[in-house]
Amino acid sequence: MGRWLQAGNELLGIVVLRFRFPVNVWAGLLMLWNLGAVLFLDTTYGVVALLAMLVAVQVMTAIYVKLGFVRLLGAGHVVWIPMLPWFALNLPDRGPLYWWMVGLIAINSLSLVIDTVDVIRYLRGERAPHYRWRLEQTSPES
Repeated sequence: MGRWLQAGNELLGIVVLRFRFPVNVWAGLLMLWNLGAVLFLDTTYGVVALLAMLVAVQVMTAIYVKLGFVRLLGAGHVVWIPMLPWFALNLPDRGPLYWWMVGLIAINSLSLVIDTVDVIRYLRGERAPHYRWRLEQTSPES
């Protein structure tokens, strides 16, 4: 459990502290918007979105533990694929929940496009970690 928690903290640290502008802003927006699910835990949508985020984090942590910060990490967001169309087809009436879901659909859909490109690049051979937690291990590919 200790290594798992350390790996999760390293992943978060890389995203928050090592990503450069504008990627850091994008990643922060993605995380914060998804965390917005806690404001709607009284709805099925909030619960599903939070569970999807937790599953994605676990998948990405597992990949990070095995392979490092590789392009395959985007595969963790695969859990959004069934969630996003379901949300889009079941939007509630206008209000805070509606606007959060619209934003979530837009942000996560764009992220899935980016993730798909990254996973394809990984499968085509770009397998070297492009970020490392320790600065002295950073490769020039970042």
